[in-house]
Amino acid sequence: MAEHNEHIILKTENLSVGYKTKKDQVCVAKNINIQLEKGQLIGLVGANGIGKSTLLKTLTKNIPALNGSIFIENKNLNKCSNLELSKLLSVVLTEPLVAKNLSVFELITLGRQPYTNWIGNLTEQDLKTVNHAIQIINIEELKHKKCFELSDGQLQKVMIARALAQDTSLIILDEPTTHLDMYHKAYILKLLQKLATTTNKTILFSSHEIDLAIQLCDKMIVMNTNEINFDSPCNLIEQGVFNTLFPDDLITFDEITGSFKVKK
Repeated sequence: MAEHNEHIILKTENLSVGYKTKKDQVCVAKNINIQLEKGQLIGLVGANGIGKSTLLKTLTKNIPALNGSIFIENKNLNKCSNLELSKLLSVVLTEPLVAKNLSVFELITLGRQPYTNWIGNLTEQDLKTVNHAIQIINIEELKHKKCFELSDGQLQKVMIARALAQDTSLIILDEPTTHLDMYHKAYILKLLQKLATTTNKTILFSSHEIDLAIQLCDKMIVMNTNEINFDSPCNLIEQGVFNTLFPDDLITFDEITGSFKVKK
């Protein structure tokens, strides 16, 4: 049983993640023990194919854990219904948006679905929450545009606004900077940092932008072949965690600058 601490939003206990085949089960990572607190921005990083998406899918109950427990606001994930989970956790995925004919406003209102009646009628409070999310993300000028008219960067901001409108204590994003140029990668991650601070929400995202994550995150989950490390970026650098993240024949990690460099 997880110990109650009102500052801890997500906690795992001896978690093992992976996937099942017809004949066997494949463990991608095991003995995962992390605690994500209110108001923190947490980056999940690691090499391609290391299991970042598998971990996120397990934390969001899209695939079952192989072993161990996950608690969100001290509630066991396995015992939560989909409706209960949607009031605890909002998710922003990398999959292409299906309903691109929706307006930006209509898409963001979908974040209120866990709270509306079976017809989907929005109350004044729902509309207030939606408009507040639009103001926080600063996308008022996009409100009446169709989603197919948006750039990748604009659409990502809209999806974050939808997650905010859902009004959960935990937001999980799967590679939110995919398809964005360098400026918009930095913009989105700075926006997430600001949201964690100003809304006191816990925001967990996976990313290949390790240099940016080191600069902006309060904590990082670093997935390596043999272990998972969870700590502040500074402590992870001191422990030499980033030095072994990739083969050292082409790139090296500079502990002074906190960034990766190509070997000359």
